[in-house]
Amino acid sequence: MKIGIVGLGVIGGSFAEALQSAGYQNIYGIDHNQETLDTAVNMGIIKEGFLTGDSILPELDLTIMALYPKTAVKFIQANHDFFKDGSILMDTTGIKETFMAEMATVLPENIEVVYTHPMAGRENRGIAYAQGSVFQGANFLITPTEANHEDTLKKIEGLATEIGFGKVNRVSASFHDQMISFTSQLPHAIAISLMNSDHEKRETGKFTGDSYPELTRIAKINEDLWSELFIDNKTYLLQSIQDFEIQLNLIKEAIKTDDREQLKALFRRSTANRLKLEAGMDERKRKK
Repeated sequence: MKIGIVGLGVIGGSFAEALQSAGYQNIYGIDHNQETLDTAVNMGIIKEGFLTGDSILPELDLTIMALYPKTAVKFIQANHDFFKDGSILMDTTGIKETFMAEMATVLPENIEVVYTHPMAGRENRGIAYAQGSVFQGANFLITPTEANHEDTLKKIEGLATEIGFGKVNRVSASFHDQMISFTSQLPHAIAISLMNSDHEKRETGKFTGDSYPELTRIAKINEDLWSELFIDNKTYLLQSIQDFEIQLNLIKEAIKTDDREQLKALFRRSTANRLKLEAGMDERKRKK
């Protein structure tokens, strides 16, 4: 099987490395940056690189797009006529509803697209930070459509498992975006706000233990990608922010009124919820 990866940044490069480690040899890269392509070839994670898709797409059985949502749509528009008949296109974007609606207007009829979201990444960008091991044990989400064939979905699920993903789930586009707004986008918004609320010239680094660095790690963010994700998922993200504000205000009010018992109740609730989350994660690890 010939596999092409469009966009050899940290996610695309990680897919290339993971596939190479799993024994796939015919992996090709498409990227607008020649230096990135050369790096990928020298790393041994792709067989050959291409600046455009016209010459290699007709040969690919599977094309993995590791692009920003709007860039992915533009790529399909520019390469509409070059895809191999009957081939599979797999996307990896972090939002689904608005993206899938846009994609539906530009997709060629001779291919099948499988919408996926690998729940793994890095705060750094670029192929230098690509690492196939980032997928080990991670969640992999698939958003099926009515156009998908069951054998195609199973093929992608099998591939995800083969390169190290732990739990593979099928979800609707709306539920995907709702949950991602809470588990991914809201934490990023919180980390950004916490980092930006720091006062200048305080030498904060001299007063940090583990909490502050851990909470703000993801504040080092790709501004082009995440501004696109936030706005395109605004309905769900705004609701998640509002729900968070309600809980933060409960803590604020308890402190303001010296309500120690309310604080303790909130702390007990958060501890119970965290322990429940940890138990679920441990259970998934045991089932691998």
